[in-house]
Amino acid sequence: QVRLVESGGDLVQPGGSLRLACAASGSLSDLWPMGWYRQTPGKEERELVATITGGGSRKTVNPLKGRFFISSDNAKNTIYLDMNSLEPEDTAVYYCHNIGGNYWGQGTQVVVSS
Repeated sequence: QVRLVESGGDLVQPGGSLRLACAASGSLSDLWPMGWYRQTPGKEERELVATITGGGSRKTVNPLKGRFFISSDNAKNTIYLDMNSLEPEDTAVYYCHNIGGNYWGQGTQVVVSS
C-alpha cells in the first residue's frame, strides 16, 4: 500500500505563489505517471492540472499553462506543483494521484483571497 501525502496548501493573496508537495511512501518509479488534480468548491469532479512521467515529460493543462509547473525530486519520492499569479478561481483542494492507478492523497487546501 502506497501513501501519498500532499502539503503546502495555504491562504494566499491574489497574485501570490505557492509550492505544493506530494510525498510518496514508496518509490515514484512504481507510480509513474503522476498528476496533480484539483476540486473546486461546489464541484464533485476533480479536474486535471498537470502531469509528469518517469521520463520527465511534463504537461500543464492549457488554461493553467504558464502559471502552474509540475516537477519531481525522485530521490525524495516527491512531486511538486509550483503555482504563480494565483487567482481566486484557483481556490480548491489539490490532490496528487498516480494516473491509471489507485492512489490519491488526502488533499491540501489552497485559498486565494484578499
